[in-house]
Amino acid sequence: MNTKYENFENADVQQEEELNKASEEKRTISQKLVDLVSIFASSIIAIMLLFTFVFRVVGVSGPSMMNTLIDGDWLLVSAFITEPERGDIVIITQPNSFGNEPIVKRVIAVGGDTIDIDFATATVKINGEAINEPYLGSPTTNDEFAWEYPLTLKEGQVFVMGDNRQHSTDSRSNDIGLIEEKYILGQVMVRFAPVNSIKFFGDYDYE
Repeated sequence: MNTKYENFENADVQQEEELNKASEEKRTISQKLVDLVSIFASSIIAIMLLFTFVFRVVGVSGPSMMNTLIDGDWLLVSAFITEPERGDIVIITQPNSFGNEPIVKRVIAVGGDTIDIDFATATVKINGEAINEPYLGSPTTNDEFAWEYPLTLKEGQVFVMGDNRQHSTDSRSNDIGLIEEKYILGQVMVRFAPVNSIKFFGDYDYE
């Protein structure tokens, strides 16, 4: 009788251990799923914060920046631009005659600079020095008569133009005008689409 009782007792213990083991495995799987969901959610939040406060994605519309950028390009824009520099390609949100859609242009002159444009020779001078612009899609020959040159910019202002000068409405025109730095959304860092024309844009040295 004792042997049978011990066998029954051992069977109960073994069954309880198996149940505990199965329960522990279920808890382990559940915990792993919870961890995976938590990691995924944290990653999504991190990406959203990254693209809200650090980077933005902007599409190009129109021919004003050809051949540097063309219609349909997609750009990664850095929101951290402490001070615009000459040659930077930037996204601008300043209200203009065409509405409040962001525009993409190149910074040509910054606060304190004196810009002079000779439309007869398509020469742009900054502080008396002609600048080298190998990126141009068309020369600076169309004068929209917004200003008298030479023109000296106040601190906090920038003068922007598109690279396709004959097909760009920019700071030469009253429709766009001089840009206040506070309306610069960010600097274009990368063209990431189309994927066969990925390009990184760094600081441009006019010298």
